Amino acid sequence: MKLDRIDRQLLSLLQKDARATAAELAEKVGLSASPCARRIRQLEQSGLITGLHARLSREKLGLSITVFVHVRLSQHQEPVVVSFEKAVETMSEVISCYTVSGSFDYLLHVVVKDLVAYENWVKRLQRLSMVNTIDSSFAIRSVKEFAPLDVQSS
Repeated sequence: MKLDRIDRQLLSLLQKDARATAAELAEKVGLSASPCARRIRQLEQSGLITGLHARLSREKLGLSITVFVHVRLSQHQEPVVVSFEKAVETMSEVISCYTVSGSFDYLLHVVVKDLVAYENWVKRLQRLSMVNTIDSSFAIRSVKEFAPLDVQSS
């Protein structure tokens, strides 16, 4: 899909406030509400907008520990990799998982309520036979997160 200036403005605005109405967005981009709503639907149908999400307060939910965990597998055959990834998908503590380059195979973003919960999660991870090495870095504080994508220069 070819994006014009208005599409890019809409994407930027929606990243900042997905609850904005079509009328509010239309006013900001210089359209009437109906064409604006049509454009938003087209952006959704094209797959550029993949969902609208509520950002929750981890602290208020009692999830105050954020850990970045590097994992190295003992083997890299496809069945082993698939098995590891399926196991990670079932772990609610893992909010994102990336395959990465370098000396580790995966980077996991883990959120738990306390160190006891983290220890219990690590024990579950260690029980996976394909896991060779685990290296954890605890986040002290967030400097920047949930930043919008720069759709103006893409």
